[in-house]
Formats: sequence, C-alpha cells, structure tokens
Amino acid sequence: MSISSLEQVRNQVVSCTKCDLCKTRNNSVPGKGNHNAEIIFVGEAPGRSEDKIGEPFVGPAGKKLSDALEYAGISRESVYITNVVKCRPPNNRVPSQAEKESCRNYLESEIALIKPKVICIMGNTAYQSILGGKNITKERGKFVKKDGKLYFLTVHPAAIIYNQKLMDSLKNDMKKLVNEIKKM
Repeated sequence: MSISSLEQVRNQVVSCTKCDLCKTRNNSVPGKGNHNAEIIFVGEAPGRSEDKIGEPFVGPAGKKLSDALEYAGISRESVYITNVVKCRPPNNRVPSQAEKESCRNYLESEIALIKPKVICIMGNTAYQSILGGKNITKERGKFVKKDGKLYFLTVHPAAIIYNQKLMDSLKNDMKKLVNEIKKM
C-alpha cells in the first residue's frame, strides 16, 4: 500500500495493530520533525518518556541527541527523528524481528517521502534492521552507500546514559555528519 504523505504515515502509526506491541503501549510514536530534512535520524524504539508523550527522543536519550546536534551546529527542528519500531517494547527490551517487520513500511515511507541527503542510523538495532550490520561501536563515524541511499552510522544516544565516554563519540560523529552535509 502506498503512503502519499507524512500525515498518512502518522495516522497509520497511531492506529496500528499489526503486532502485539499495540496491546502494551500507551502511545505509538510516529516520526517527527522537518518534512524537508536533509538528515533523518533512526533509532531503535520508543522508551518510557516517548511512550508516555507519543513523540520520539523526548526522554534522557533525546536530551543527549539534542546536545550533540547543538554541538554540531544544527537544530533539532531542522532534522527528522524516527525509530525502526514505533511502539515501546515491554521493559525496553530489544524489538523482535516480527515487530521490526511490522513497522518496516512506516520507516520506508518516511524515508521515501522526505528524501534526505543522509539517513543517520543510531545504535545496533537500527544498524542491523536497515543495513544488516552487527557492531555499531566498531563502525560508528562511517558513511555507507546502499540502494542509492547514503547512511551514516553512530552510537545510540541512550548508550551514553550507561557510558558517558560515548558522548564525545556522538558529538564528534554529529560534527562529521554536519560537515559532510555542507559539502553536498
């Protein structure tokens, strides 16, 4: 089924019942941000704050992402932020393959409608889901071309909550990403 607008994607995500996560969520969490963004950021799945509010990256990880974007000189309002899975898995567990598949069309539609210059993949779940990758820590800071799209790999902002040393990695990655976009 073809989705022709981000508003349609949003409406479908909000009313989605394709997998069992719809039974445990408070709110589904469609992507949010600039519809003409040069960069789309893709994380794993909503956390507790996101599930409560219905918006991506509004909790502690979102604060880390905002800080890194600010460090790199771009505003959160200029980008689009979304997740591989649109509902919070119970106890913040990693989404199952079936859950990722249930949401795949939403993410593909968001990317197709926005047509960003770069898709920034944050963390192992997004890396595995989108590019089949395994170890984001070893691959972070790299650009990857696949199927005519340009991807940039970085750590997930939530990882910084558990390992503060990763904040420098995220900030440096955002700076590298922004500098590369300026050259395009």
